[in-house]
Amino acid sequence: MRLIATCPEETKPALAIELRTLGATDLVPGYRAVAFEATDPLFYELHLKLRTASRILRVIKEMPAKSPEMLRSQARRIRWHEVFDVQHGFMVESLGADADSGGMAPKQVITQVRESILDVFERNGGRKPTVDVSEPKVVVVAHLANGRCMLSLDTSGKSLHKRGYREQGHPAPLKETLAAAILILAGYDGTQAFLDPMCGSGTLAIEAATIAVRKAPRIHRKKGEFYFEWLKDFDRELWRTTQDRVRAEKLEVPPAPVVASDIDASFVAMAQKSALKARVEKYMTFSTCRFQDVEPPAERGILVTNLPYGDRIGSSEGDVRQLYEEVGDTLKKKFSGWQAAILAAAASPHKAIGLKPSRTIALMNGSIPCKLLLFELYAGSRRMPRA
Repeated sequence: MRLIATCPEETKPALAIELRTLGATDLVPGYRAVAFEATDPLFYELHLKLRTASRILRVIKEMPAKSPEMLRSQARRIRWHEVFDVQHGFMVESLGADADSGGMAPKQVITQVRESILDVFERNGGRKPTVDVSEPKVVVVAHLANGRCMLSLDTSGKSLHKRGYREQGHPAPLKETLAAAILILAGYDGTQAFLDPMCGSGTLAIEAATIAVRKAPRIHRKKGEFYFEWLKDFDRELWRTTQDRVRAEKLEVPPAPVVASDIDASFVAMAQKSALKARVEKYMTFSTCRFQDVEPPAERGILVTNLPYGDRIGSSEGDVRQLYEEVGDTLKKKFSGWQAAILAAAASPHKAIGLKPSRTIALMNGSIPCKLLLFELYAGSRRMPRA
């Protein structure tokens, strides 16, 4: 089975790591995506386990599409009536940039593929499925590039970042898939002690807890929420067996502590509530305290946090710089032997932390350009001179 997992371009390395670890083969990186192959059991397993992917697409066919007529002719050769039942509503999406170079516009692509599907159903039984753009059961994705069109099925349903646990109300929450990518890029595998001392809504710590106890992030999705469940070749028995196997892999206790704290008690309460909804609250420890006062929960471990900036800590640039300096001082004094992964806005005074990162990775937090700063905090770590 040829598949495509999508993600933001900058987190693609984390997605590739995940896919290889889980057993996907023949990985081919693309723009904001990784193509790969998987067996039927792995296909189902990936929908439950992938932490960094936004979407999974199952490739049907790639074809020449240099004109609307050619696209329609090629798409009509697919036996759509054998792909899904006529009673299931469907929609077509169009991706690609051919329109920018004088090729077909997205609306043209959607029309040709949609009409082709309706033609095939009419030719093979007379009844046509309903076009449903609000609550479809089947989504066909047409990706047009360089005069060729790849037709795929979105087998994910709602975006894979939607784990179902996030509480509303935090001013700057991380998307769950970004949090998972940060953890993977930082080298967290669940065996190290984990600390987020500025946890906010708790997304980083909750994702860390699911990794620590090997809990699949979408194991609690309801029946019918994955779009592959509406396809004709859906193997219900294999799906049940896969779900049972994935549930059985979860550990009773994490190998090391997972700790989250924040200076704002309301954020800590929000994080605890989200952890409870994610069913990992019992594996975590929460507290309310300043970053400067936090104590390492173990002799060795990894500290991962999203540094606040902007309105969250005041508008004074001096206040922000002072906080970042105190973060650096605290890491140096209290966390010798630890690793640290700090997400900071690219425009923030992150150099005020004063420690030289072993690696810097450019990321986007929504529309905000950020840097993931990775530190090795050994006894000999020295602060860089302050500007």
